[in-house]
Amino acid sequence: MAHLASPQLLQRLRGLYPTQAGNVSHPWYIVTAVAFSASNKPDAAAAVFKYALEDLETSNTTENLHATKLTVAKKTREAILQSGLLSGYARAINSLVALHGVTPPELQEKSIVRDTNKHLNEVANHGERLFQAMYGNNAANVQTLLDKVYPDMGWFSNTVGYGITYGGTDILTQSESSFVIATANICMDTPRQIAWHLANARNGGATLEETKAVRQIAMEVASTSGVQWTDEVPETCRILARLSVEHIFSNGVSAPLSKTFQVDMCLLVIIGEIHCSREPPSSLEEELVSVTDHIY
Repeated sequence: MAHLASPQLLQRLRGLYPTQAGNVSHPWYIVTAVAFSASNKPDAAAAVFKYALEDLETSNTTENLHATKLTVAKKTREAILQSGLLSGYARAINSLVALHGVTPPELQEKSIVRDTNKHLNEVANHGERLFQAMYGNNAANVQTLLDKVYPDMGWFSNTVGYGITYGGTDILTQSESSFVIATANICMDTPRQIAWHLANARNGGATLEETKAVRQIAMEVASTSGVQWTDEVPETCRILARLSVEHIFSNGVSAPLSKTFQVDMCLLVIIGEIHCSREPPSSLEEELVSVTDHIY
């Protein structure tokens, strides 16, 4: 499996992310390792980490190389653990075992990172705050959905998901955790959740270009690993356009909408479609005609 993470592929994936920052602030290796782990290629996930360390040795310009390597090790471990809540802990365990096998002893974790003394209510409150921060304007809609389908799912997501798993440490930034979640969902072919978390990455401060790069990296790794999608993988700009319109229609309107305003909102979505789509413009024009016909 490790051969899937060839130096040529990893070098190319590294170049997809739109920044020249060093490895620590350049999350390509996090996304790539998680994508291999979620695609059930644990040895390839470990190979990504090994490549990232070697890359540091040849390109690092900081005075403390050990501290930088330790940060990369911590981020990779934490990202794989977080992804396991989605892709399955069997896959996360296997990837962490493979990762441990290539991690120098001085970079291995020796004790629990999370605070195990926190009261459950405190964890739940922290999880709710992180959930709100990640989902932004869409938080209430998603929480309502989770509570409706099974109240325990709403509680579990806030407490175990966001309170313990995603928010249990400060090793990853908010946007990095969103990248991890989106990547795992891309590898599992779950478009609803892909859309949520690509948008959430923007709420955490990621740029549109960074978010698009993460999507592309995750898709290329998943494809290399043999993942096939039954549905189209949502594209970032299209997601953001639709979420903006949904938020306006569901939360920002206190009076009946004029037909002109409704058409303007539809145009916003179509602009996002045109920016993302590989389809001929005529098909998008037909969609706009269909939507406006429905309004009128």
